[in-house]
Amino acid sequence: MSLFRWDASIRVEGSHSREIADIVEQEWRSAHPAAAVVTRHVGVEPIPATAWAGAVTANSIQEERRSPEQRAAMALAAESADELLTADALLFAVPLYNYGVSQHFKTWVDLTQTDTRIAGGALAGKPAVLVTVRGGGYGAGTPREGWDHATGWMRRILADVWQLDLRVVESELTLAGVNPALDQFKDLAVEIRARAEQAAHAEGRELAGLLAA
Repeated sequence: MSLFRWDASIRVEGSHSREIADIVEQEWRSAHPAAAVVTRHVGVEPIPATAWAGAVTANSIQEERRSPEQRAAMALAAESADELLTADALLFAVPLYNYGVSQHFKTWVDLTQTDTRIAGGALAGKPAVLVTVRGGGYGAGTPREGWDHATGWMRRILADVWQLDLRVVESELTLAGVNPALDQFKDLAVEIRARAEQAAHAEGRELAGLLAA
């Protein structure tokens, strides 16, 4: 039994998405202390931006005609797919950057999707938790309502395209206390973070319980 954890934050220390995902992982480890946890921190060790193009073009030509770069890209895509396929449960921690999907997450998805096993629905039904955080406020009625162009897309990929049994933990206003324009929302930010941590505990226990049943 194993958990595969994937982080997109460009930070290690002080990363809100990592801290909340840590709670999910802790709940998993508490329920399955002997189980493996495989990690990939793509925000710190990013996938080459050229890998997707190499894998896509390689899929359309015969193996003997593929360049070394194309073969390397296909091998990287297979490795990424293997990490998903061999794990029993999945945990993704992805912050919102500049109102859109993290480039690290998008590059990884594009590359992994070139593996025919992933595109063919091999992940259907696998339990997963997505932790996503936003620096500002994007709720209904706020000035930035509709500016979060990442969460919906990630749901579409993970839940609809890959057909994962997906649970989502969200937090926002993480820049309150950092960005002076958000200072008035410090108390609200504390409340939102507390709710996110509670949700992370609950979803972590649920994730672990699904495999214990």
